[in-house]
Amino acid sequence: MGQGEYRWDAEQYARNSSVQLQWALELMGKLALRGDERILDIGCGDGKVTAELARCVPHGEVVGVDSSQDMVRKAQTAFPRSSNSGLSFLHIDARDLSFRDAFNVVFSNAVLHWIKDHRPMLRGVARSLKPGGKLLFQMGGKGNGEEIFSVAASVTQADLWQPYFGGFEFPWGFYGPQEYEQWLTEEGLTPRRIELIPRDMKQDGRDGLIGWARTTWMPYTERLPAHLREQFLAQAADQYLAVHPLTTQGEAIVRMVRLEVEADKTTR
Repeated sequence: MGQGEYRWDAEQYARNSSVQLQWALELMGKLALRGDERILDIGCGDGKVTAELARCVPHGEVVGVDSSQDMVRKAQTAFPRSSNSGLSFLHIDARDLSFRDAFNVVFSNAVLHWIKDHRPMLRGVARSLKPGGKLLFQMGGKGNGEEIFSVAASVTQADLWQPYFGGFEFPWGFYGPQEYEQWLTEEGLTPRRIELIPRDMKQDGRDGLIGWARTTWMPYTERLPAHLREQFLAQAADQYLAVHPLTTQGEAIVRMVRLEVEADKTTR
């Protein structure tokens, strides 16, 4: 899921999101589900993770929401309601949640760093949770991808690219525990665990690195004419790999930092 101003390519995402899926499956293991919960998945993307959540709650229900209409269509096509009765997908921005006391769990993986101001989203999450319900989020955290985004910033200053990046602002919100604890508390949620977790992202060689950037670097590529986008991504990848070469197994490694957040809506 991304903010509405960017156009997500659902097919590209399906081809280049194996890392996000792996991390989501690991995160799901921390939910300790009974099997009858109602779950909201924020940033459902193409629906793969949401469908896995639904398999964990055979007597419950899972609703996936995403701000990308293309993603929601792909999820609805891949997992039709006719054969997945406890699973549905809605086109809703995370900042505009209107549910009330509807869910036992709100889950989100690899999404919320696309939002700069998290407070409207957390306000909606607090309303959406039933008393005693919990949230579990993982997203890019403070320090995430510093090395590769430093390279991207350097590339945008090259003579060929600089005219396209006037007034460019870093598009992602990468935050730490101190900020997040304050926001949760302000919205009436009780923090249980807020943790920065260093995590290496591994991509299959130069092509895998470019594929990941092609899928998620819309804030850069949408500023460029279509015929120049691949050249920009290739230059960024090559500049990064010149400093951080492929491993002996041919993998491109990007040092990431995940912010993992657990909180609940305390019963009053």
